[in-house]
Formats: sequence, structure tokens, C-alpha cells
Amino acid sequence: MFEQVESLLSELTQLQDELADPALHADPARAKKVNRRYAELSKIKAAHESWLHTADDLAAARDLAKEDEAFAEEVPALEEALAEAQEKVRRLLIPRDPDDARDVILEIKGGEGGAESALFGADLLRMYMYYAESKGWKTEILEKDESDLGGYKNVQVAIKSNATDPSQGVWAHLKYEGGVHRVQRVPVTESQGRIHTSTTGVLVYPEVDAPDEIEINQNDLKIDVYRSSGPGGQSVNTTDSAVRITHLPTGIVVAMQNEKSQLQNREAGMRVLRARILAKRQEEVDAEASAHRSSQIRTMDRSERIRTYNFPENRIADHRTGYKAYNLDHVMSGALEPVIDSCIRADEEARLADLSS
Repeated sequence: MFEQVESLLSELTQLQDELADPALHADPARAKKVNRRYAELSKIKAAHESWLHTADDLAAARDLAKEDEAFAEEVPALEEALAEAQEKVRRLLIPRDPDDARDVILEIKGGEGGAESALFGADLLRMYMYYAESKGWKTEILEKDESDLGGYKNVQVAIKSNATDPSQGVWAHLKYEGGVHRVQRVPVTESQGRIHTSTTGVLVYPEVDAPDEIEINQNDLKIDVYRSSGPGGQSVNTTDSAVRITHLPTGIVVAMQNEKSQLQNREAGMRVLRARILAKRQEEVDAEASAHRSSQIRTMDRSERIRTYNFPENRIADHRTGYKAYNLDHVMSGALEPVIDSCIRADEEARLADLSS
């Protein structure tokens, strides 16, 4: 472990020199990456120094205990502190997802359950918006397709953070949300009071830092324009402001109609398209390394049922980590941190197991 830390501390010194060079800040994208890596390595340096300091204190206490028994009382606490400091360094050395510091585009799509699924989609959107607010993140609705009852058949939101520390990034937390979310409750459309089970899908994409990070040939795009429509399909605009972008090499299709301007819808569509292309590339990399990554909590299977929200019992359960709590009302108000923390811890344990195997 010492050898790995020494290598990282050497890299940190190089990053300090690079950050002091005014030329770096002429390239915002590069500067952002350097700052993120610097923040990550600075945490390792601080934890390593704490570990060494605690080890020195323990050695000193053991030596002094030979002459004065009073110092022997300090040894057990220092031994425990040293073990904790060592574990912290070990966890910080786990290879981090390179996208952790990125912002995200989160998409909520209706699933089984029709109108109830769309209504639950609106509840999930509020939950994520409240959670983002609690983290100090900024949110922006890019696209929405409302249902007749006020839910969402489909809604896409960009979530941004100013954090440079990758562990505090939006993707570091929300990447675990992708999958099928199951809800059990009495729908507003149910007259007999029966509990129904519906599902809503969530997709999460890391957003690219700059447009030129993902190069897209304009000849590879098929762009169609049409008139926006609202709930029930009625026209809500008299001009062809809605945009559908098809990326021919990958077959990815993005449709945007939230803005009244065709240009704004096209810009939003390109943001989503770049994010989906980036995610597709990463999925291909993950697929090649599937044997190594098979135990991770965040999987590529977007049809996986990851969580159940049981309203009659006020219960939330994550099926990947075994997390269960009876505070669903708080979770739906944005208190999502314990649920996500259970995913982060399980992912870390899986990565540690990979390192030791």
C-alpha cells in the first residue's frame, strides 16, 4: 500500500505544478479534470499523513508505557485509531469510477401501470429534485411529456454540481438510480381501495464536460422538426419547434419539445445525445470487463428491478443491497442519502474484493 501511495503523492506534486501554470486555465475542460484529480489525491494525502501520525503516536505510547503504566492506557485507543486510519486509506485507494465527478442527465420513463406509473414518475422527479436541493445541486428540466392526470410519461432533468471532489459528484451518487422502481399503493384512479403494483424506469447518464469531448459528425445526424404536443396529443405550438435527432451510427434517438424555440430544443437534444453516446461507450468498456465488474451494484441491465416503494407500510427496500427502512414518507421528501449510501458501501466492498482476489 505504501508503494501505491508514494506514486499518487508524486502525481499530486506534478498536478500542483500544472495548476500553477497559467496556460492550464486557457483550457477549461483540462483545468476541470486537473482540479478534480487534485482534490481526489489531496484526500489520500491527508488520510495517509493521519495514518503516519497515528502510527508515530502509538509507537511513542508503547515506548513510554515501559517506564510509565499511565501511557499503557492510551495504547488500545491508539491501536483502534490506527486501524481506522489504515482502513480509510485503503478505501480511498479503491480505483474510482472516472465519471464520478460528472454532472448527470436523469430520465424517468413510465412503465407498467399506465396512469399510475406516470403519477409515480412525477413523485420520483420531486424526490430527486428535493434530494438535489439538499445537496446544493442545480436542476434543469430539459424535456417533459405530461399525462392527463398530471404525471409524467417521460421527463428528463439535468442535475449539476460545482464540487471538484469526485466523491461529492452527482454521478458518484445518482449512478445507482438506474433501473426499474416498483411502487405498491392505492392509485388515485382506484375506486375499490385495492393496492396496485406499478413500475417506473429511471435512466441516468453522465453528462459530458464540454461539447468537443464527444465528437459528432453532422453527416451522422438525421434531424426532424415538428409541432409540439401536450397531454392528449393536442398541439401546443403553431410552429415546428420540436426536434427529433437520430444518431445514425448508434441508432440513438432524442426528441425535445420542452422549449418554444427550435434552436433551444436542438441544443438540449444535443446535450442528451452526447450523454447517451458517452454512456454507450462506457457500457461497451464495461461489457469487455464484465468478469471484473460483475459484482458491482450499478449494472448495465436497465430492466433490473432495483427498489420497491410500499406506501401502505411506509417501507422502502433496495433489492441490491438489502437496505430496508420504514420512512418512505421522508425518502419521498428527498431524504435519499441512507439508501444511496448503502449502494456506495456495497460497491466499495465489491471493489475491495476485486482488489484482494
